[in-house]
Amino acid sequence: MMTVLRDISVNFPNKILFGSGCLNQIASDIAPLGLKKVLIVSIAPLLPTIQSLIKQLDNIGIQVFLHTGIEQEPSFDDFNQLINSYVAEDIDGVIGIGGGSVLDIAKLAAVQLKSDQKLGAIVGKNLIRERRIRLICVPTTAGTGSEASPNAIFIDPVDHQKKGIISPFLVPDLVCVDPLLTHSVPAGVTAATGLDALTHCLEAYTNKFAHPFIDIYALEGIKLIAANLVKAVKDGSHEFARAQVAMGSLFGGICLGPVNTAAVHALAYPLGTRFQIAHGLSNALLLPHVMTFNIPAAPDRYAAVALALGCEKLADDRGTAMAGVEKIKQIIRACNLPARLGDLNIPETSIPQLAEDAMKITRLLVNNPREITIDDAISIYREAY
Repeated sequence: MMTVLRDISVNFPNKILFGSGCLNQIASDIAPLGLKKVLIVSIAPLLPTIQSLIKQLDNIGIQVFLHTGIEQEPSFDDFNQLINSYVAEDIDGVIGIGGGSVLDIAKLAAVQLKSDQKLGAIVGKNLIRERRIRLICVPTTAGTGSEASPNAIFIDPVDHQKKGIISPFLVPDLVCVDPLLTHSVPAGVTAATGLDALTHCLEAYTNKFAHPFIDIYALEGIKLIAANLVKAVKDGSHEFARAQVAMGSLFGGICLGPVNTAAVHALAYPLGTRFQIAHGLSNALLLPHVMTFNIPAAPDRYAAVALALGCEKLADDRGTAMAGVEKIKQIIRACNLPARLGDLNIPETSIPQLAEDAMKITRLLVNNPREITIDDAISIYREAY
């Protein structure tokens, strides 16, 4: 039982715009900042969507540079190529418009374009000294929560591991969550990113370092996503469902800084780096099995999760918590996502290596409510197979 409330530090974006069509408001919010040169980081399929914004920025005298080269989870090599392309342009604002990979690149670009710190010197937590460039983030998927988090995750090409850069300087000045931007996201991506967001909230609430201040966002995020994700997957133009899932994703991003994720993410990362499995899908494949492993260590917390997922309260916490596991499995099935590692042609012989890789993600494993050994990790992967 918790007897001492730990200290907590929460870094919110300076301003959050939330609402259908709020992308059209960004230029008016940027105008008073006196920016001269803005780099927009996005992806090619979104170019028709952002043309209006580019025109608005041009009309208020802002020169726009456009980068659309991020097509997968970013590596340090991808980032260095971007920086080398624009470091001489005297950029004073960065706008990221896209999914988590785009936002992570944009966030770090706003730090590094005018920094004398080398990239290798800031990998880790709270190593960035300053950010001298304005940062605006616009998510187009409801999943990573990167728009509200102090995290940027990159693949290190040296060891093929995902590395985190965590700093309050990575929290944007302005966030625009426009649910209309998510309407064109395909059903499979909607499902995977939505389960990523759900996992952020769930792992924050069941975290060893959970905190009442963050519990509010975590539980509400679980409720919003669980009640609306399947609707958003089955009908991409369902405006209310899309908005609710986007709000849940935003809440999940708020959870990431002060509390962060745990073993689901730690075990999911190697699936992405070794087999290029999308991050959200990797989480979905492992979530029910990590939940089952963790429940003995925190049955009351997982029972509360089950109630937030929409389950009925049963005779005891453990029974209620296990009903939550079944509810997660139901959501995954209803979203038509693969449920087993074997469904993705991942060789079973790779499990020991996956477990070895996962055990290196100590910054997340330390948050897990139950200690995980390498043998435990192997068992969880096998349960998921």
